[in-house]
Amino acid sequence: MFETLQQIDAEIFFFINTTIANVITDFIMPLITNDKGLRVIYALAMIILLVKGNKTLRWMVLGSIIVMVLSDQISAGLLKNWIGRPRPCHTFDHELINLLVGCGGGKSMPSAHAANAFGQAIFFSYYYTQARVYLFTYASLIALSRVFVGVHYLSDIVAGAIVGVISAFVIVFVFNAFKRKYIENDAIISNNTYT
Repeated sequence: MFETLQQIDAEIFFFINTTIANVITDFIMPLITNDKGLRVIYALAMIILLVKGNKTLRWMVLGSIIVMVLSDQISAGLLKNWIGRPRPCHTFDHELINLLVGCGGGKSMPSAHAANAFGQAIFFSYYYTQARVYLFTYASLIALSRVFVGVHYLSDIVAGAIVGVISAFVIVFVFNAFKRKYIENDAIISNNTYT
């Protein structure tokens, strides 16, 4: 059964990575998946929230960072080494796949990019439902870009998304308890209102 699932995963990988890949995805997906670009976008978003946001949003920046660290450490630091699955770019001949970035020496499952992206999407969309479509579209693009560039299987990004979702909900639970105890009580004491 495991071999059958592996074969299906490989077929889906080749369908995305070579069959539906085209000049546009070959240009866009490496940009979307670029670590430096993702870090810059994340840092800018957090700076904007710190500068323009109210007290709750400023605390959410801390929550967001904790989600990122948790999802990243669980996926990249713990599960990848434990599962030990080689990346498709290590498994298949490079002539067979559309490898658009460096293959990297790490393992494949779960995708830390997907874990981090979906962790952030869950965390922020929980509080700002009007942004859900944008957050999940962006997270999905980041996750799928990993298959398009040739470094992950679809099951890797699904596993990563699950890690991110669980990590975010744990922090949402903690953040809500913290918010009730400290932020909202402080607002009542100081006669200020925060949304």
